[in-house]
Amino acid sequence: MTGKERLTATFNRQKTDRNPFWKGNPTIETEEILCNHFNIPMDDKIALSEKCNDDFVWLSGEMAWRHPNGEGVFESVIGQRKTLGEGGKYADVSLEDVDKIEWPNPKYIDVDEYINILERANEKGLAVFGGMWSPFFHLVCDFFGMENYFIKMYTEPLVVEAVTNKIVDFYLQANKRIFEACKGKDILFGFFFGNDFGSQLDTLISPELFRKFVLPSFKKLVDLAKEYDLFVMLHSCGSIYKVIPDLISTGMDALHPIQAKAKGMSAEELVQYKDDIIFVGGVDTQELLPNGTPGDIINEVKRLKRVFGDGFVVSPSHEALQSDVPLENILALKEVATEI
Repeated sequence: MTGKERLTATFNRQKTDRNPFWKGNPTIETEEILCNHFNIPMDDKIALSEKCNDDFVWLSGEMAWRHPNGEGVFESVIGQRKTLGEGGKYADVSLEDVDKIEWPNPKYIDVDEYINILERANEKGLAVFGGMWSPFFHLVCDFFGMENYFIKMYTEPLVVEAVTNKIVDFYLQANKRIFEACKGKDILFGFFFGNDFGSQLDTLISPELFRKFVLPSFKKLVDLAKEYDLFVMLHSCGSIYKVIPDLISTGMDALHPIQAKAKGMSAEELVQYKDDIIFVGGVDTQELLPNGTPGDIINEVKRLKRVFGDGFVVSPSHEALQSDVPLENILALKEVATEI
């Protein structure tokens, strides 16, 4: 089976020859180690995925963002901050002034360039998760400053909702541009977007506030992708077990990265949802991958496969393979995950 065939079968709840595998998205340091090992050029995600026996590759729409001034997507809106707690550029913005801000324009996505990249990945038999990363929760944190954001949920909810809507509306328009360009080409397997809203112990805001200020935007993004018959995978690190039923209710198909050491996020605790959502991740990156032996990793992957069964994609419990993970452990993960 090709990676695309294997992932398609898994997401359609059909039998496969093995669980799919994704090595994650290595940091620059780790990517250099892997590229040197496999003797391939840096910055070639598709070639690296081939060498690592990945079944899918993540190709974010941000890679085709081409602002004439070289600015990042929200660079001019967010500005620079040294800490999460520091007040954002628009910490004290009024409701009347939200419309006056120059929000980014989706026209700066070079969809033709993006499609060329997706087509190359498909030629290699890889499924592709893409679309804009759409981290609106992070961006609202940056916009106000995290502490201000959470306080304003109580003191100025209309301002929070207005800013959230502006950011999410951009991502809806940007993703629609991408999805329309891909329509009928069968080159985009799924939409992958990310918003970290969990700490090691709990969600960063209460489930009630999450449902009011965050979940409706998730639903909008999921609904858009579903209009184009795409599978949807959400990324959030941390302990988010309290709101997993809410995430399932949006219609999303998969949850990544399953931070194994976070409260309530062990395989044994999450397996109750295996018939409702595909789990992607779960191989601990906090202790096991950096500090364990290849044998430890082999045993853990086999255990996770037993616990989760068919509806599970083997992958690290963080999207980035950090530089503290030894090469031999990455290779052990690859070998045990892809054995048939």
